[in-house]
Amino acid sequence: MNLNLSPEEVVRREALTKLRALGIDPFPAPEFKTNSTAEEIKAKYEEGKQVVVAGRLMNQRIQGKAGFADLHDASGKIQIYINQDALCPGEDKSLYQEVVRHLLHYGDFVGVEGKVFTTKLGEISIHVTGITLLAKSLKPLPVVKTDADGNIYDAFTDPENRYRMRYVDLVVNPKVKETFVKRTKIVNAMRNFFNEQGYLEVDTPVLQAIPGGAAARPFITHHNSLDIPMYLRIANELYLKRLIVGGFEGVYEFSRNFRNEGMDRTHNPEFTVMEIYVAYKDYNWMMDFTERMLEHVATQALGTTEVQFGEKTLSFKAPFARVSMTEAIQTHTGFDITGKSEDELRAKCVDLGLEVNESMGKGKLIDTLFGECCESKYIQPTFITDYPVEMSPLCKRHRENPELTERFELMVNGKELANAYSELNDPIDQRERFEEQIRLMERGDDEAMFIDYDFLRALEYGMPPTSGMGIGIDRLVMMMTNNESIQEVLFFPQMRPEKKQEGPDLAGLAEAGIAEQWMEVVVKLGITNVEKLREQKPTALHQNMNAFRKKNKLDIPAIQLEEIMTWFS
Repeated sequence: MNLNLSPEEVVRREALTKLRALGIDPFPAPEFKTNSTAEEIKAKYEEGKQVVVAGRLMNQRIQGKAGFADLHDASGKIQIYINQDALCPGEDKSLYQEVVRHLLHYGDFVGVEGKVFTTKLGEISIHVTGITLLAKSLKPLPVVKTDADGNIYDAFTDPENRYRMRYVDLVVNPKVKETFVKRTKIVNAMRNFFNEQGYLEVDTPVLQAIPGGAAARPFITHHNSLDIPMYLRIANELYLKRLIVGGFEGVYEFSRNFRNEGMDRTHNPEFTVMEIYVAYKDYNWMMDFTERMLEHVATQALGTTEVQFGEKTLSFKAPFARVSMTEAIQTHTGFDITGKSEDELRAKCVDLGLEVNESMGKGKLIDTLFGECCESKYIQPTFITDYPVEMSPLCKRHRENPELTERFELMVNGKELANAYSELNDPIDQRERFEEQIRLMERGDDEAMFIDYDFLRALEYGMPPTSGMGIGIDRLVMMMTNNESIQEVLFFPQMRPEKKQEGPDLAGLAEAGIAEQWMEVVVKLGITNVEKLREQKPTALHQNMNAFRKKNKLDIPAIQLEEIMTWFS
């Protein structure tokens, strides 16, 4: 027997063998045809209606000749009532007595057929007349209990376990599934808004020879056939603008981007951005378009423009406030950045106690001033406009002040949510901006942009006046689902590799104080190392060990709680 199996896992594998001996395939191949769902049965209640549904068997209360359980499918849950005589009308009662009572477990997938009825307590249920095992669960799901007062016990809440085993998280924590359903609704509402305007959804390369379109550190790989380095996309901007050159007047893409930078509660190295480019428009039009789009998304996906985020209520009702970058910095620092040199900007950053270095040009210094001193002040949706030219190498110069650009960022809850330009379409100006980025790279700025000569060539063929906007989908979903961590809105966030252990750490367990006579019992209970030991509750472990001793008739005296307590000291 594998010492890494818990007693419950051993029981389930033994059930697997017994099921096969009874001629029951625990993992059958044929389609199981259903005609309803849990939600449909409740919403369209019809007494005595014959239904066939499938899902996970949960919360079993099976007794001698009858019992209840819950069946969870994608739509929700419904109670099922299993009666021995209704399930087994003949003399052979083994399907109930052997299979239902002893060989089906919490988490198994089953299909049931039966008639809809209402119990004496008023709960809509299915009176089961047939049950089919569809997939045996070999690992027990966490059992989350809720008492009569609504208090939750044994919740599956550890973030690392939840993110690493999202499949378990989705089963036992219903609110997690609700978040991802809302995410899909948000994306679909945005997509429908664009499609109704006649804009075209497109796909652009993820593997790129030049990581262009943003100031960020890329992931690097190698193309074996071409024998050249390649980069995972940091942005799709330059490819979308090539399509505007090619004659499309409105294109957008939901893009998976990759940036080899830090990870925290608001950043993941792999993330989703939507970028849209529309010909013959400018950033003023794009501000109007963006606020109308977000108002539409909130209304369609959530049913309201007022969104609760922590203790704050964010209003996505248009119009949004508009504040220039210069005005924002002056308001919150008392410093006017207009006409200031790089040395003056650096001196002000140092005076304010901000971390700067010699590789930072004017753009990075201004960005630091705004990011550290101003950004967090803008809670309600606010467009920050008219960025200094040094901060925006792909943006058109401001029509009234050539030291500025026609750019905005949308700030919500103190974070950037969207970024947009009147796009730079002068190829000569664009080349000069790229060359300035190369000078920054030579000074040590590893986030400066590469020169994309093919993109410059495309601009030389002519690109009409265009406005483009990018919006962080993950961050938008965080705000619209009241989640403060980006990991909560990604099905499978990036994590460190899980430490694999070939066998139990007997030496570590012995060092914790576990006597040799109890070592095998502890390991068979699934406690294979000191970390797993520390996760246990001493009183529960005491009960489980003595129950295991009694069940397996071990010839050793019962262990005392005092001894177990020493393992945790």
